[in-house]
Amino acid sequence: MAVLDRLARQLAAAESWRADGRCCADVALAAARGLQLVLLKPRRLMNLNGLSVASAAEIYDLRPADIYLVHDDLDKALGKVAVKLGGSARGHNGVRSCISALQSNEMTRLRVGIGRPEGDVTVSSYVLAPFSAGEQERLEQVLAQAATFLLKHILRRAPMRDPGDGLT
Repeated sequence: MAVLDRLARQLAAAESWRADGRCCADVALAAARGLQLVLLKPRRLMNLNGLSVASAAEIYDLRPADIYLVHDDLDKALGKVAVKLGGSARGHNGVRSCISALQSNEMTRLRVGIGRPEGDVTVSSYVLAPFSAGEQERLEQVLAQAATFLLKHILRRAPMRDPGDGLT
């Protein structure tokens, strides 16, 4: 969600977040080079957030291939960001929920590394814990990098616009 907050700021849409009860999420609409973007922060439990994504997809007439899921990734070190095109949930319950609710695995994923817990810390307590002071220092850079990477990827994949369609 912090990546989406950063992206909304980059797109001058940070003040447009609104609660949308139809999809149980906070939604911000933004524009980038003629594209209309729907930013969505589900307000359901992680294991049910696919219901919010599927509802928003119906409301905004989006296909699974139009959707980017932004999620944490235990298998990547903090600060590592990667795009994954479709495929399995790889154990991520939020992604699994989206695949189930949309009945598709075609969504593009922006995987933001958070690293694995050390010692006998459980995964659930690790992902819910606040970042350490050292991690907090890197977090702003990581969020900026992830938001910029996400926007560049979206714009690169966007269909070419006809110069006469009024969208630039």
